Amino acid sequence: MVWTFPILNLLAGSLMANLPLTSLVTLAEALGYVNMTRGFLDPQINNMDMLHGISFASAGSGYDDLTANLSNAMSLAKQREYLRHYEIQLRQMVGAEKASEVMKNALYILSMGTNDFLQNYFVEVVRSKQYSVEQYQNFLIHSMFTHVKDLIHGVGARRLAVVGVPPLGCEPLIRTIRDDETKCDDDLNKVAFSFNLKLKRELQTLKRLFGIKASFIDIYSIIQEAVQNPHKFGFEETRNGCCGTGTTEYGETCKGLSTCADRTKFVFWDAVHPSEKMHKIMADEALKAINADLLS
Repeated sequence: MVWTFPILNLLAGSLMANLPLTSLVTLAEALGYVNMTRGFLDPQINNMDMLHGISFASAGSGYDDLTANLSNAMSLAKQREYLRHYEIQLRQMVGAEKASEVMKNALYILSMGTNDFLQNYFVEVVRSKQYSVEQYQNFLIHSMFTHVKDLIHGVGARRLAVVGVPPLGCEPLIRTIRDDETKCDDDLNKVAFSFNLKLKRELQTLKRLFGIKASFIDIYSIIQEAVQNPHKFGFEETRNGCCGTGTTEYGETCKGLSTCADRTKFVFWDAVHPSEKMHKIMADEALKAINADLLS
């Protein structure tokens, strides 16, 4: 059986991934796909995986090619190139007509931006010397628009979900650097919030110009709400992550370290990544938006 509504996601991962794999698995299950959404370059990928949906993610990438270069990740253009390779293989599997139908009806999830700010603009000096914060936001928005336009013209994409950036100033790592245990960094959160507004406006432009269906996934609000009102979701700890001290460790640096007794009580797993429970909450919110905007 050929699925005509697979998830074909171009998800460039980030330090605090906008919508991480855990959330994507939840989305895939909710849409009827019981198997994991595999990466296109996964050596264990099979034909059934190819029909159920594919991830072209590259952790550390972003809308800005420089972000990908800094992290030695695949650029968004390279991810789109692999998407075209996927389309060719799909045509060989099910024929040109069916492949065209799959590509047209697929749900494309685009999620990035965090690394552009936290690993690039606010750490490296190249972009911050070239652009003000607002100018850099506009630079990223233009890149998003260009890549989406190429998706529409290149593979016939008609359903697009774009994930916003989270409240950057609420990460335990940022709060540790800022040495503020009482609240999130308002300046960084304002950058994230204003960028999300620009993303939403650009999606409306894309809908108007190309007649596509588009949905904005607002993870900023749900994470901020969990941080500000943790007991509403059953959380107890919002300041630190579950791994190690919970203040500076993330990813590989968590290996071999002690963890909290009950990770379900933590908003963050480590100093930058949300916990599994938080991922599930984010995925549920994403599914609501997708159902309302793309599947109705």
